[in-house]
Amino acid sequence: MTQSPVVGRMGEADVLARILDRLGPSESLVGPGDDAAVLALADPRVVATTDTLVHGPDFRLAWSSGYDLGWKAAAVNLADVAAMGARPVALLVALAMPDETPIGTVEALADGLRDACDALAPGCRVEGGDLAASDTLTIAVTALGALDGREPVRRAGARPGDIVAVAGELGPAARGLALLFERFRDAEGTPVAVREETLDAAERLDLSRQLRPVPPIAAGVAAAEAGATAMMDVSDGLILDATRLATASGVSLDLDGAAIGGEPALSGGEDHALLATFPADVPLLDMFRRIGRVVPPGADRVLVEGERPLGRGGWDPYADWDAARG
Repeated sequence: MTQSPVVGRMGEADVLARILDRLGPSESLVGPGDDAAVLALADPRVVATTDTLVHGPDFRLAWSSGYDLGWKAAAVNLADVAAMGARPVALLVALAMPDETPIGTVEALADGLRDACDALAPGCRVEGGDLAASDTLTIAVTALGALDGREPVRRAGARPGDIVAVAGELGPAARGLALLFERFRDAEGTPVAVREETLDAAERLDLSRQLRPVPPIAAGVAAAEAGATAMMDVSDGLILDATRLATASGVSLDLDGAAIGGEPALSGGEDHALLATFPADVPLLDMFRRIGRVVPPGADRVLVEGERPLGRGGWDPYADWDAARG
């Protein structure tokens, strides 16, 4: 079998050409290939967010394919745009790669970016970016979103009496991550390739959600149009992110443990569900399910069945860095 050439033996123009060939034609006024992209948006307000995936704390090449990385890099940023009630319109992607990175991995990454946009946010695509050399594979994505005349939905806005609801999954991605750490490391703790034949159907689904999350992007705009008072992406764990929303809003949230499903739904966050609050008199959208209520502020920002939850209930990239090295 012919080995894929590595980027260190190719020029930047050749690597870029391989990427652009996978992404397809642009529908923007000016797309990839110029100094900057030019987008046509009816609303002058633009929602912008950025997220970075770094080899080591965020992913392991032994576990993630190039396609997985492209999909996940798109999904996590699309979810942040959706959490503001905006419609994703463009991604800007910067890749910093070691010289020995196979061009096949880069092409697969571009395929993942394209397919995630097509599946999760039709009409959104990669419109530009940057290539750089680095000792560590790093994927930095900036996502842009259009409000289309709507007001953005912020974390600050939940009011006592509102209901707390979530769209999307809670728990599968955390179970998938636990599976990787428990079953696919050698005696020294070094990640090893996943053996698909050792997984049952439920484990395959959990692993898929960890490597290629499927956030409910369309639910963001729908929630904004339905009158959501606050919303955010659950990226670091429900308890931790609910605490952030409650703190920003100056309220407390009392969650229904039975509606959530317990651990790991309480602490796992990489499914990128959308957490939102709605006035109690607003009919709840079908894509959301009720998981609690907003109450006046108390000593604890988040309660489960009226009690303080145990532990931090989420991921802190600084406090948890040593554990992530594995």
